[in-house]
Amino acid sequence: MKISAIIVAGGRGRRMGADINKVFLPLCGKEILSYTLTAFEACDKIDEIVVVTGSDDISRVKDIVKREKLKKVTEITEGGKERQDSVYNGLRAASGGLAVIHDGARCLITPEEIAAVIGDAIEYGAAALGVTVKDTLKSINESGNIIGTIDREHTVQIQTPQVFPAAKIKAMHEAISARGIAVTDDCSVYEYFGKTVHVTMGSYDNIKLTTPEDIIVGEQILRRRST
Repeated sequence: MKISAIIVAGGRGRRMGADINKVFLPLCGKEILSYTLTAFEACDKIDEIVVVTGSDDISRVKDIVKREKLKKVTEITEGGKERQDSVYNGLRAASGGLAVIHDGARCLITPEEIAAVIGDAIEYGAAALGVTVKDTLKSINESGNIIGTIDREHTVQIQTPQVFPAAKIKAMHEAISARGIAVTDDCSVYEYFGKTVHVTMGSYDNIKLTTPEDIIVGEQILRRRST
């Protein structure tokens, strides 16, 4: 079965305090997106890579693909207004039977983690990377008062990649769009239709670079890996 990676790389840099798409910010001398694409290129389970980004950023992605000699990037397509719209555009451009959906700003993902979550998706039907929660989590009310404690033993922090049968997740995206339902990740789409997503335990290194502090942490992780 052909496996397609869909890299969602259309986010702006507001929380980064940047005036460009954050995936083009430098991390140890290379763009954030460069690390993401290189990891998927190196995973032998990935057959094609579709990058979804802003119309103004397509040429920048092409430059990275050319410079890094990335052979698996088959399509660079324009994103939509919301993340779920961008994912849908990527699904439309992909040709694989399995869709591996990933945030472009999670550039510290490894080929081994990608392979592991794909393997679980094939076994269980759908899978997503996640890690157990370290902190105690509390529920609060509208006044900011604690009203309960969340069971940490059965709570995970979900990451990407999130992996699904391509035809199923595409049809589900079409259905929620028609119903005007907003979601923040693709597991939520699957859950809405009563489907189960298996959690593949990943790494705390697989952070999404969102704030300037994340850049500092990301560079520390890269330096640790290099030694």
